Amino acid sequence: MTATASPLSVHDVHKTYAGRKVLADISFSLVPGEIFGLIGLNGAGKTTLIKIILDLINAQQGDAKIFGAKSTNLQARSQLSYLPEKFQPSRYLKGMEYLDLALSYYRKKLDKNEAQEKAAKLDLDPKVLALRVGGYSKGVGQKLGLLGAFMVDASLLILDEPMSGLDPSARIKLKNMLLDQKKQGKTIFFSSHILSDIDEICDRIGVIHEGKLFFIGTPQAFKANYQETSLEKAFLNSIEGTDVASH
Repeated sequence: MTATASPLSVHDVHKTYAGRKVLADISFSLVPGEIFGLIGLNGAGKTTLIKIILDLINAQQGDAKIFGAKSTNLQARSQLSYLPEKFQPSRYLKGMEYLDLALSYYRKKLDKNEAQEKAAKLDLDPKVLALRVGGYSKGVGQKLGLLGAFMVDASLLILDEPMSGLDPSARIKLKNMLLDQKKQGKTIFFSSHILSDIDEICDRIGVIHEGKLFFIGTPQAFKANYQETSLEKAFLNSIEGTDVASH
């Protein structure tokens, strides 16, 4: 690993399920300190790609590297924090117990005061951290998962649909926290169906459709390609069959 290595690089990744090509020739690299958003329809391959990066499933071809080391290396993955699309910790754990457990995987100690401060920044009532997860609503559970991901203090954050279940107030606070992480030099890679949020905070985006990553560049460049002011409209135009070059 080197100080200048990309926080995350994916090279020539291919994945096939039951004869169906889910990912084909996926390649990209992240720049240190950027927020990168991955967008695509359900079934486009976003979560499959993330699982390959995390070494949860194998690719038939290609690989992913984290700060220059293959992501199959456990030590390399210790430099990232991950929130899955469906975050479901044990319902019997209290919120603070979950955070303690999550940090223990990174050999870090839980600072309860820090947890309460960051909870408030995520629009999460610190008092719920003393309650069992089984009594949480979907939105409260999602905030707990995000809180754990931030408290790990990793150099790379990988978040799969982090806005899921959040109300508008919580989404605003999450975006502020993501921008704050960027200011601290962290690199963020996340997928989302909420394209207005992607447009607002991402330095670059990747657009994936039918297993192919056909655009990598700024949201502004993507919108300009389709002469649209809305990322949502540009995305809908893009999947209607018009090819576009990467930037």
